[in-house]
Amino acid sequence: MRATAAMAPPADRRLVVSIHDVSPTFADPIEQLAETVGRILEGPRFAMLVVPDHWGTAPLDRSPAFVRRLRRWADAGVEMFLHGLVHRDTSAHRSAAAGLKARYMTAGEGEFLGLGADEAEHRMRSGRDIVEDAIGRPVAGFIAPAWLYGPGAMAALKTCGFALAEDHFRVWQPATGAIVARGPVITWASRSNARTASSLAVAAAARALPDWLPTLRVAVHPGDVTKASLMTSIDRTLRTLASRRTITRYADLLPAAAGTSSMPAEAMPGGRTAS
Repeated sequence: MRATAAMAPPADRRLVVSIHDVSPTFADPIEQLAETVGRILEGPRFAMLVVPDHWGTAPLDRSPAFVRRLRRWADAGVEMFLHGLVHRDTSAHRSAAAGLKARYMTAGEGEFLGLGADEAEHRMRSGRDIVEDAIGRPVAGFIAPAWLYGPGAMAALKTCGFALAEDHFRVWQPATGAIVARGPVITWASRSNARTASSLAVAAAARALPDWLPTLRVAVHPGDVTKASLMTSIDRTLRTLASRRTITRYADLLPAAAGTSSMPAEAMPGGRTAS
C-alpha cells in the first residue's frame, strides 16, 4: 500500500514510470506489465511508449482490438508517447562508433540514431498522426527507440512541436532545449544472462541508495516478462521507490505544471546530440 497522507513521500523526490515498445506485437506482455505496474502504483499513473508499426509488421491501423485497448488506457489517464515509427534501425551509419552502438547496444533497434533530419521529421510526423488517431488526443511527446538520437533526429525534434523528449540521462523540452529532469533510467535487460545479471544489480543498488536524485525514472519492456527474476526485481523496485517518492506524470515535470519548482529547467547546451 502507498503511504497515507500523514506519511506522504516528499514532493521533491519524484518517480516517473513508463512501459516501452507498446505495439500489437507485444499485446499480451504489455497487458501484463500494465496490470502489474498499475497495481503497484495504485492506478494508471504511468506512461506508454507506442510504436506505430513495430519492425514494419504490426501497423496499429490493422489491429483494431489493440487500438481499442490503447484508447481505453489513454482515457484512463495513461500518458502516451510516440516511440519511433518502426523501432528498427535500417540506417547506414557514417561512423564506426555509431555503427557499433547501433549493433551491439540496441540489437539493431536504434531507429533514429542514423537518420537525416528530413527522414527523421517524416517519421515523427507520420508516427504522431497514427498514434493520435488511435488514442484520440495529442501524444505527450517523443522518445526515440533505445533512447538514441542522431543529429538529424535532434534537428527534427525542434520542428515537430513535441512537448517533451527524453534520453538515458535527461528529460527536456525540444522547442527550447530546457531540461526538466536529470538522471539515469532504471531498466532491465533480457537478451542475455550477463545483461540480466547486470540490470538486476543496478536495480538492487537503486533500491538501496539514498534518494539524492530529485527525479528517478523507471522503464520496463515486453521482454521483461520472459524472466521471473526480472519481474520480481521490477515489483520490488517499484514498491520500494513508490514508498519513498511521489509518483509523477511526465507532464508534471513541465515548469507550467510544476508551478514554483525546486528544480528549475536548465538550458541544454547548444550543438549537442543526446547521449
